[in-house]
Amino acid sequence: MTGFGSAEKNGCRVEIRSLNSRFLDIHMKAPAFLNQFDIPFRNLLKERFARGKFDVTVSVSESLSADFKVNTDIAGRLYAAFKKVQEDLSLPGEIDINTMAGFHPMYLETDITYDADTLYEVFKMALDGLSEMRSSEGGCLAVELLRLVDSLTGMNDRIKDLKGDVIREIGEKFNEKMKVLLAEKDFDSNRILQEAALMAIKLDITEEIARIDSHVKQFREMLSGNAIIGRKLDFIVQELNREINTITSKSGDYALTSLTVEMKSVIEKIKEQVQNIQ
Repeated sequence: MTGFGSAEKNGCRVEIRSLNSRFLDIHMKAPAFLNQFDIPFRNLLKERFARGKFDVTVSVSESLSADFKVNTDIAGRLYAAFKKVQEDLSLPGEIDINTMAGFHPMYLETDITYDADTLYEVFKMALDGLSEMRSSEGGCLAVELLRLVDSLTGMNDRIKDLKGDVIREIGEKFNEKMKVLLAEKDFDSNRILQEAALMAIKLDITEEIARIDSHVKQFREMLSGNAIIGRKLDFIVQELNREINTITSKSGDYALTSLTVEMKSVIEKIKEQVQNIQ
């Protein structure tokens, strides 16, 4: 689910952006001197969200009076490394202050003061802002999902009405089979019973219709709760798709087949929206 949250206090600033993703993917961007906060901040984010792609930017403002220090040991080794590469590869040009300036984060240090508690507070404030925006979007998303599920339920009810046509289809196919069997010289009554049973099992869609109703009920119940349900909804959508594919394969009725095509289209829309739910 998309969202954005930011907060700032006493020179500490945090920005968090989120995008849709089936998995949890966190990218942290912060100055090197804040590396010790990487894992704690990731854990705080994981406590709130189960999936999504998150881009986190953490910064601390440098005071205009901050003292800059040059780590001459690192700068010297960096310069020597550049010279060696130039000599080994016979590269033209000069290695000067302009060259070194491009790598200043490696050897230029500054005394930046910050309060760890404030940094944690700002991070949590940004998380709160992100959660609020995602919750607002989540409410709209739930309404849209319920609309799609209502449409799916209506189509399943129409399939129930068409089931009578399917039963007639079973009867017609059975009669055709019987004509063939009765024409055989060695008439076997057990064979007729077997054919009848196989035909009934192969073409009956009662169980699939019932399972669709059951899956839809589960879907609604999960949407009404506050738990992390994204992956569970993924599974239900897969099961719905499987049941509809089975109905399609069992029936040759044109109206019913057309209806299942519509249902698969709705399920595809549901699947896309479910990716936004954690």
